Amino acid sequence: MNENLLLIDKPKGITSFDVIRVLRKKLSIKKMGHSGTLDPLASGLMLIGVNEGTKQLKDLIGLPKKYTTEILLGVQTETGDMEGEIIEKKPIPELDQEKIKSVLKEMEGSIDLYVPLYSAIKKEGKPLYKYAREGKKVEVPLKTMHILDATLFSFNNDTLEIEFNVKSGTYIRSIAEELGRRLGTVATVKNLRRTSIGDYSIDDAEKLDL
Repeated sequence: MNENLLLIDKPKGITSFDVIRVLRKKLSIKKMGHSGTLDPLASGLMLIGVNEGTKQLKDLIGLPKKYTTEILLGVQTETGDMEGEIIEKKPIPELDQEKIKSVLKEMEGSIDLYVPLYSAIKKEGKPLYKYAREGKKVEVPLKTMHILDATLFSFNNDTLEIEFNVKSGTYIRSIAEELGRRLGTVATVKNLRRTSIGDYSIDDAEKLDL
């Protein structure tokens, strides 16, 4: 592994900055950064630049990413994942794998979706999640997202397992909610794991010892 670029498997339940904090302490290195955040409830690949490697990060931010995603149908939360309060429940229509695959195929390409309210995108210099936590109303921006391809792995009762290959800047929580709408129900992300960034794979990553 390149000593200036670390491939780290982030565990579920900590922030991306927590990863940096742990590595700084473990390696006794202060100059360190990453090429893109993962939500606290997500796990998987992070690219960490160390010392001179931090200069590479700007070239890595725009790489496409793959995620293995579990999506829970019939439930919508305020955050788009299992961390938030449930805001809507809706019956799940009769579905089969062919119907789901057809809808996923229709979603491939460019798609305009609202970004999650609980995200770090800034409005008037302030991250959206801060407005949300303060209980303030804010207009959520619409963003063009890009799904390169989507593969259904399994469908079991109310849970879908799907691999999404997306361009940088695409929010899987937004994709999951849109998929729910197109299937005639609501949806939220149950589990999310990033498995690759460009040619960098989770198979080559080191697990983070907390």
